[in-house]
Amino acid sequence: MIETPSLVDQSCHGVLRTELGLGTFEAHLGKAPGPPAPGTTFFDTQTGFAVRRWCPPLLGLEPHCAPARYLARRRELGVLEVDRRLLRSSGISTYLVDTGLPGDLTGPAEIAAAAGADAHEIVRLEPLAEQVADTSGTVDSFLANVAEAVHGAAGSAVAFSSVASLRHGLALPPDPPGAGEVRGAAGRWLADRRVGGSLTDPVLLRHLLWNAVASGRPLQLHIGAGDPLLLTDFIVAATGLGTDLVLLNGSPYHRRAAQLASVHPHVYADLGPALAHTGARAATVLAEILELAPFGKVLFSSGAQGLPELHVVRARVFREALSRTLGGWVDDGAWSRTDATRVAGMIAAGNAHRVYGLPERP
Repeated sequence: MIETPSLVDQSCHGVLRTELGLGTFEAHLGKAPGPPAPGTTFFDTQTGFAVRRWCPPLLGLEPHCAPARYLARRRELGVLEVDRRLLRSSGISTYLVDTGLPGDLTGPAEIAAAAGADAHEIVRLEPLAEQVADTSGTVDSFLANVAEAVHGAAGSAVAFSSVASLRHGLALPPDPPGAGEVRGAAGRWLADRRVGGSLTDPVLLRHLLWNAVASGRPLQLHIGAGDPLLLTDFIVAATGLGTDLVLLNGSPYHRRAAQLASVHPHVYADLGPALAHTGARAATVLAEILELAPFGKVLFSSGAQGLPELHVVRARVFREALSRTLGGWVDDGAWSRTDATRVAGMIAAGNAHRVYGLPERP
């Protein structure tokens, strides 16, 4: 076994503050936006089985207990106690919390208190601009307030994140848009927008990306199921500007992200989406990433949102995949145990400390 130190979860979200019924809880286990097929359940997934294996003992139940029994025990303990027990059992010592999702989710301070851990904010660009638009009456005030908001957020947040590629696709033009182009796009968007409306204009999405790049803070790019090689032009354009880019990309494109991390010094590959739903195959997926990416360019995340259970099971999947992969190479004689332990520490926490400038815990 290769032991891993406490983890830095470099991309996650808050957990729900409310009590959950069976249907609501189950909905957070699946990747699909809708309900499961009639007569089926999201508990019958790799994530659902992992929750039933590892989380019931943390709440005083037997492993693999029935979902209804598990949810009843959750209600007996209450939300705060469940959050405390589960998060403190995850082995995560630092949470980087993306606060850009809607819903009644806990923020970094609440995560830190429940988990007995450190927590820092990641600011998502698109909701930030939407909030600014809600209180800006003119194009000039909107653009000035956006610039001020990004600058202000850079003073306290450890990173920015963007879902531009999810809203408009990965093939955005790579260069910063011109001032006139930005003003025109802002005028059209503000004129057509209702309060609370989402930002999808490609010019303004690019404008936000380059504002974030100019801040010098790391920028996380949510890629979803798209091929990250389509971002190559943007990656090249951002070379040498002092901003690290972290690709949040899932299977089957994990090798593409690893390839980009191997070629570009300012690009890093996140493990969270690639490992989160692969279950028993997680070690295989991890090995495929490590075949291409330098070990100093790979970072752990849970990508968890809504349920503290997801923090627990995704941290465990990662630890087991890392131990199985690196331990196998040690057993084969390809690696020394000393090197395997050192690399495990890099991927689990060390790389994130370096990229985000995080303080070491005492």
